[in-house]
Amino acid sequence: MALLKILTFPDPRLRTVAEPIQSVDESIKKLADDMLETMYEGSGIGLAATQVNEHKRIFVIDISEDKTNPMVFINPHIVEIIDPTKKSYSEGCLSIPGFYEEVERPSKVKASFINLDGQKEYIELEDLMAVVVQHEIDHLDGKLMVDFISSVKREMIRKKLSKKRS
Repeated sequence: MALLKILTFPDPRLRTVAEPIQSVDESIKKLADDMLETMYEGSGIGLAATQVNEHKRIFVIDISEDKTNPMVFINPHIVEIIDPTKKSYSEGCLSIPGFYEEVERPSKVKASFINLDGQKEYIELEDLMAVVVQHEIDHLDGKLMVDFISSVKREMIRKKLSKKRS
C-alpha cells in the first residue's frame, strides 16, 4: 500500500468528473487499498478517487470509531431518496482541511454500487452514512461541499487555503 497525495481546494482537478470503471481488476483493488491507507492517515471517514487525482468512479469510507469497517463503492449512484427531509450536518473534507461547514442533504437514501468482487449491490443509508456517501458521490461529479455554502464563505476558504499553499 502507498500514501497518495490529496488535492486541496481550489485545485481545478477536483472539478473533474470521474469516469465509470469498466472492470474491477487488481489495479482498482490496489487503488482502493491505497485510498483507504491515505484516508486513515488523514483521519478522514471518506475519500473519493478524484481527491487523489484518479478520475475513476470509486470511493472508500469507514465511519466506525475503531476504523474496522472499510467499505469500497465502485460506480456508485443514488437510486432513490427515501426521505426527502433534509437535515443539516457539519461536514469536513480532506481536500478542504481545517474547515467544517453546515450542509443540508437528504437524511435517508438508497444507493447502488459495485463491490470489489465485481457484484452490484444496493444499500439503504441514513444519517451519517447517507451524508458521507452523498458527499463522496459529489466529489466524483466534480462538486465540493463549498458549492453548498455561500459564495462569501467559499471565497474566504479559497483565499485561506491558497495562502497556506504559497
